[in-house]
Amino acid sequence: MQLTRPLPAAGRPSAFAGPRSGLAAEFDAVRHRTRQLAEPLSAEDCQVQSMPDASPVKWHLAHVTWFFETLVLERFEPGFRPFHPAYRVLFNSYYNAVGAKHPRPQRGQITRPSLAEVLAWRAQVDERMGALLAGKVTPEMASLVLLGLQHEQQHQELLLTDVKHLLSCNPLHPVYRATWPLAAVAPAPASWLPYPGGEVAIGHAGDGFAFDNELPQHAQLLAPYALGNRLVTHGEWADFMADGGYRDPRWWLAAGWDWRCAQAVEAPLYWQRSGDGASGDDWHSFTLHGLVPIDRHTPITHVSYYEADAFARWKSAADPAFAGARLPTEAEWEAAVAPQAAALAACGNFVESGALHPMPVARSDGGLVQALGDVWEWTASSYSPYPGYRPWGGAVGEYNGKFMVNQTVLRGGSCATPVSHIRASYRNFFPTDARWQFSGVRLARDLA
Repeated sequence: MQLTRPLPAAGRPSAFAGPRSGLAAEFDAVRHRTRQLAEPLSAEDCQVQSMPDASPVKWHLAHVTWFFETLVLERFEPGFRPFHPAYRVLFNSYYNAVGAKHPRPQRGQITRPSLAEVLAWRAQVDERMGALLAGKVTPEMASLVLLGLQHEQQHQELLLTDVKHLLSCNPLHPVYRATWPLAAVAPAPASWLPYPGGEVAIGHAGDGFAFDNELPQHAQLLAPYALGNRLVTHGEWADFMADGGYRDPRWWLAAGWDWRCAQAVEAPLYWQRSGDGASGDDWHSFTLHGLVPIDRHTPITHVSYYEADAFARWKSAADPAFAGARLPTEAEWEAAVAPQAAALAACGNFVESGALHPMPVARSDGGLVQALGDVWEWTASSYSPYPGYRPWGGAVGEYNGKFMVNQTVLRGGSCATPVSHIRASYRNFFPTDARWQFSGVRLARDLA
């Protein structure tokens, strides 16, 4: 495969301009981390696809290996030969420029190759990549390898969210990790944090990695606004439910109400009724640690955009202190988070914490909390190109741009996101009815 043009400079961190061992070490660390995430699972766990939007763990392990074999080794390895020619089609995801693809809803039917064969393929590709990275690494090669590592980190999070959905379908409520991390910590009181608005710079700038959808940095004009100091909690969501939030069409967009009725939605994904449903104490939630009682102090998660928007409308009407509550735009979110991103990431709950669940934060200084990590935050912004956007050339140009329709932006990362993968300019995106990701809510409002 030939790139029509190399990735932009934003994809080539200056750190990789020095010893090549730096890139090789990063490659080894990311690839090892993916294997670690799969270790608690059996071969049977790794085979099953629980819904069309999810993929089997075996497929994740194979696809990220496919990326390095097809997009890196095929281009740069002398005397390249694929591990198995059929894998080029079998484990392609959506790269039309590469060729044919196996249908996504049928990934769980791929019983051959076995998990052992996929792991053997991974090991062989890792060895070949190690040899390649020990030689001369051109800027174009470094760009593709770094993109592949960022791509694999995305699949590390997808692996966890897809496994959670899979295990939730089992009436035995199987456990991925047995240690429940929560402690009895009350969240900081909810309050508004004001921001002046004005002309702000949105998008990635600098030498570090960024996906093409974060570029170019550009100016946006914001009216004065406020953000909630913390994320909406399970307890606040239980109050919404107790007040009939899922039964009252006043709070819902028309498409959201149709979705709620058609799907008979009465609670966030993974909530299971254990009583009459009148309060949060009547519900349990399936987690990667098994089925547990709802903890009112933790950030709400696994809600759709429709639910998030309905909650904001209800909160605006139900609580005078939150009059005018709505979801933030992605520009409002980024303008607030970017100046303190390093500090927010340092104290964020990411996959490295091992919690694998959003956690409560008690903080008394009144500042912004939980903006990076814990849950992806729904915004009110449609996923669309920035002014002057140009997709990368070649097959990797399909990575983001072709999905810029009928999607909504989420910001901030989650408890399943690697901390090295997130940044203030990062734009995640999902359809408005998606719930199996760790998606949650932060409120915003206009300031007069």
